[in-house]
Amino acid sequence: MATWGSLTHYLSLKTKKTNLYYMVLTTVLCSIFYLIGIWQHGGGTTSSATIFPTLPCNTNDNPSVKDTTPESTVLPVNTTTLDFTAHHTAEQLVPLSPEARAVHFPPCDPKFSEYTPCQDTKRSLKFDRAMLVYRERHCPEKNELLKCRIPAPYGYTTPFRWPESRDVVWYANVPHKHLTVEKAGQNWVRFYGDRFRFPGGGTMFPRGADAYIDDIGKLINLRDGSVRTAIDTGCGVASWGAYLLSRNILPMSFAPKDTHEAQVQFALERGVPALIGIMATNRLPYPSRAFDIAHCSRCLIPWGRYDGLYLIEVDRILRPGGYWILSGPPVNWENHYKGWNRTRQDLDAEQKGIESVARSLCWKKLVQRNDLAIWQKATNHLHCKINRKIFKKPPFCRGQNPDEAWYTKMEACLTPLPEVSDIKEVSGGKLAKWPERLTAVPPRILTGSIKGVTPADFVKNTELWKKRVSHYKTMDHQLAERGRYRNLLDMNADLGGFAAALIDDPVWVMNVVPVEAEKSTLGVIYERGLIGTYHNWCEAMSTYPRTYDFIHADSIFTLYEGRCEIENILLEMDRILRPQGSVIIRDDVDVLEDVKSIVDGLQWDSRMTDHEDGPHVREKILIATKQYWTVPAPGQDQDVTKTAS
Repeated sequence: MATWGSLTHYLSLKTKKTNLYYMVLTTVLCSIFYLIGIWQHGGGTTSSATIFPTLPCNTNDNPSVKDTTPESTVLPVNTTTLDFTAHHTAEQLVPLSPEARAVHFPPCDPKFSEYTPCQDTKRSLKFDRAMLVYRERHCPEKNELLKCRIPAPYGYTTPFRWPESRDVVWYANVPHKHLTVEKAGQNWVRFYGDRFRFPGGGTMFPRGADAYIDDIGKLINLRDGSVRTAIDTGCGVASWGAYLLSRNILPMSFAPKDTHEAQVQFALERGVPALIGIMATNRLPYPSRAFDIAHCSRCLIPWGRYDGLYLIEVDRILRPGGYWILSGPPVNWENHYKGWNRTRQDLDAEQKGIESVARSLCWKKLVQRNDLAIWQKATNHLHCKINRKIFKKPPFCRGQNPDEAWYTKMEACLTPLPEVSDIKEVSGGKLAKWPERLTAVPPRILTGSIKGVTPADFVKNTELWKKRVSHYKTMDHQLAERGRYRNLLDMNADLGGFAAALIDDPVWVMNVVPVEAEKSTLGVIYERGLIGTYHNWCEAMSTYPRTYDFIHADSIFTLYEGRCEIENILLEMDRILRPQGSVIIRDDVDVLEDVKSIVDGLQWDSRMTDHEDGPHVREKILIATKQYWTVPAPGQDQDVTKTAS
């Protein structure tokens, strides 16, 4: 045992000595290499000043200031300036996916030049005609989606600039004369040579929309800023909305795609906000308490039928204290029934039915003068709850989200207003008057209805988008050119900051809040005095091709990652973008690389740029312009398209 212990002690001692030798050898070698390195970079001198050089903080860039450093201490140092700027910018990024780069989208057949996928006439015939279900949105299945670019009609021309476009549209852009014949006596639209003219007439305003609005203005105040947002149901060619715009009232017009061909298309060519839509079985795609005014001028909606379902829907989207304006049948039927080819009894019953539904909704009839009747919604529901003892129908809705409106069925129940403690209090909070309404903190944020958004967040967001839009205008000269664009789309609008930053430009913005968004903010957008709609970007929008001059897409592809294909969203953007219109897409750099490769397949002119805060931010900006091209001239080969020279 003693021998074994001595052996163990010997081996341990030897190992320690060996480790010590290695440490000493390593230290010596490191010192030698360190000295050789200093000698190579600092010359052969061995003075301490050379071995440990110091660089002055002041580089004395100003020649007027004399350098007081003694000559003996000035050292021969390397004067190369260190460069910390980025050498790999967004413009130098190349798409990494060879498969995506190979994608090419050919032109569609010329017959699709006005294709509206979710309002396709042939597809609609498969659906029930009861309550006009067949005219609602019915989108194609995945295997039916077109993988081609929708062409513009031959001769398509950039629309007239606003405000001239309000009154004149190129015939080549909307080649339909049907309304010029059908509505010839009502001054809707006239055809002259190569263009249409819009005298501003309507079925119920033969003296023109301006005079008609003046008549409304004599009954309610349209000048003090309390009325800002308006919805026109069954809008025709949207002359009412077109003439409201000059009074700082922002309209949302809609009409179905029916026998009155191209109504909404005319509206959009004129530069008036509009969507294809109908009151049938689904809610309108807007939040509750959105509009200051709802308007119907001979819109042919059966207001008194189906237990008042359509007036109940108007009530949902009308703000507390808002107005409903009706002209046309049955208003003033005593003087018009012969011209309307209806009996006195029929029209009288219709009028009484509307009056009864309005009372059951707790609306007050303000006035009926000549062909105009105006009702006002209550500012709260304190009295209305008491009235339920008299009016058993409609009951108050229970458990529903009043703002949910995407493929949501209408219900014959009254949407309850937010609770109040005093009869003089406005449910949900009183709105500021326009234009203060744009930047005042919206009531939905003040009351905490939008989770995670504080008043401070709102103010910060407003300032952020002022900065971003200013940056956009330095990158896109067309956006900076006043009047170049009119119809704008924000695909992921959040709080509406993009639109708010453009308020002084002669544009309007359709603010879309995706139904998949983390926060439902469309109510906030309307409380700011802006307009918009809900939408799911895995489907086509309810609008005609070539609707928008400019499209803004903030993080839209990240939002829809895994939900639907990037190329389908981009093909829809291509469909609704005008020739020579522009797109700005901001998203993560990896996402934008794939987006750009598909954009190139759409034959857009595009470039990638850095974030406004510099190249070190992962989010980048893609700017693209759609090329001008149309279907071939009559008799020309369909494989050939007319392009700009």
